[in-house]
Amino acid sequence: MSMDPFAEGREGSGVLRVETEGAPVAMLLRMQDVRKAAKDWKTYSSDLAPDIVIHSEADVRSVRQLPIECDPPDHTDYRALVQPLFDRPNKDPEYKAEIETLVDQMVADLVHESECEIVRGFALPLQSKALARLLSVPDSEADVWIQWGVHVFYDRDEAETEKNPLEAYTGEMFRKAEENPGEDFFSHLNQLHFRGRPLTFEEKQGFANVTFAGGRDTVINTISGIFAYLAEHPETLQQLKQDRSLILPAVEEFVRYVSPLTAIARKCPHATALPDGSEVSEGNRIAMCWPSANRDASVFSNPDEVVLDRKPNPHISFGFGKHNCLGAPHARLILRSLLTSLCDRVDEIQVLKKVAKLEEESSFTRENGYEQLNVKLLGNS
Repeated sequence: MSMDPFAEGREGSGVLRVETEGAPVAMLLRMQDVRKAAKDWKTYSSDLAPDIVIHSEADVRSVRQLPIECDPPDHTDYRALVQPLFDRPNKDPEYKAEIETLVDQMVADLVHESECEIVRGFALPLQSKALARLLSVPDSEADVWIQWGVHVFYDRDEAETEKNPLEAYTGEMFRKAEENPGEDFFSHLNQLHFRGRPLTFEEKQGFANVTFAGGRDTVINTISGIFAYLAEHPETLQQLKQDRSLILPAVEEFVRYVSPLTAIARKCPHATALPDGSEVSEGNRIAMCWPSANRDASVFSNPDEVVLDRKPNPHISFGFGKHNCLGAPHARLILRSLLTSLCDRVDEIQVLKKVAKLEEESSFTRENGYEQLNVKLLGNS
């Protein structure tokens, strides 16, 4: 299977069509076109809940995700309400140290194990525990989130009647925070005002929905991708161990290389011409394909290789324009801490079993993370 299923389309027309919900969605594949669409919210609107992803989430959520499913000026004002919380990794040294300690201890624990499954055994607990610290809630809440699986909407047993446990959970947490307010995420949202009025329950749920669902599987996919790559390319781990200045650019390069989110959709409020000469009718959608843009050879030399010191590295794995990812600082801190701990404690990573996770669409199949990744870490704890 091709590492880059979008290469032919990107080098050809620059547009790939995917059939979803009985209608075609045109995917933009080139970096220049994706960036342009991401910045031009008047032509490519984000006001399309619950269809911000290629497949509608109407059957698994009832709220508009905030702030990503709206346009300026609403988006600007909504985002400003929660920006300070998500900026903590850059501005709170105690929080930064807490995450570094968490990651290092979890890596140390791995070294003790004869075998560890990385996706659900390491990456999912790490993402959940780190999020609990970001949101200032007890670690016991992370135990609840871990039970939701890798993707809170879709990683469910078919026999489970509660297809999406998220909204019921967050609704209850907002109620508890009203009774006993504190410094946590839910209490914070309860106290916020939007343009002079308190947030509605639906607005609070919209912020909570994107916080818990938005960066979950993407962080998990990137973590597992790093483990697999370092196992298959042991020289890369040695390079990082010998030159720690490579860790910061390596985080950006791994995020570019993995590109854990395939696409985000936009709606065209009016008929719009596409790069291949075709037209999207009023009210229809396009999608911005991040992994394709991140392999664009007109922007990146050797795009199919990990280049630890790649500079510049204008990847768009965290989005681009006004809707760039709120959780990017948090994800970067986790990944930076992970690479540091692996350099400190691990000499070699051995893959014992791996099962790729396939993202299958009408016009492409993409390996995006792993269903299972069993490894053994050799080193010191």
